[in-house]
Amino acid sequence: MEMHEVQAAYIGSGSGGGGTVDFRGRSYPFKVGGVGIGGIGLSTVEARGEVYNLRSIEDFPGTYAQGRYGFAIGTTSGGDLWLKNDDGVVMHLVAKRTGLMLSLGADAIEITMD
Repeated sequence: MEMHEVQAAYIGSGSGGGGTVDFRGRSYPFKVGGVGIGGIGLSTVEARGEVYNLRSIEDFPGTYAQGRYGFAIGTTSGGDLWLKNDDGVVMHLVAKRTGLMLSLGADAIEITMD
């Protein structure tokens, strides 16, 4: 799975972007948007990772709870994203951020299929 996101935060946070998820030999594009609390700054996020408990591609879209931590100073960054939706789909993403951002908090992320 790959995801590209722009994130802005000052106590509250907002994000938007998109990506692709590979499932049973096909790539499915999706859009992502979210709001949350925690963090300060502005960054772009490139994330890759694994999707667990995905029985059907219809289980992938929806609202995900996201726990996050990370930082970005220029092109030096680190952080992980853990997301889970109501259908039990879990994503663990390793994020590479660019910008100036300190991120620690939680979000609600909405994923829709293109």
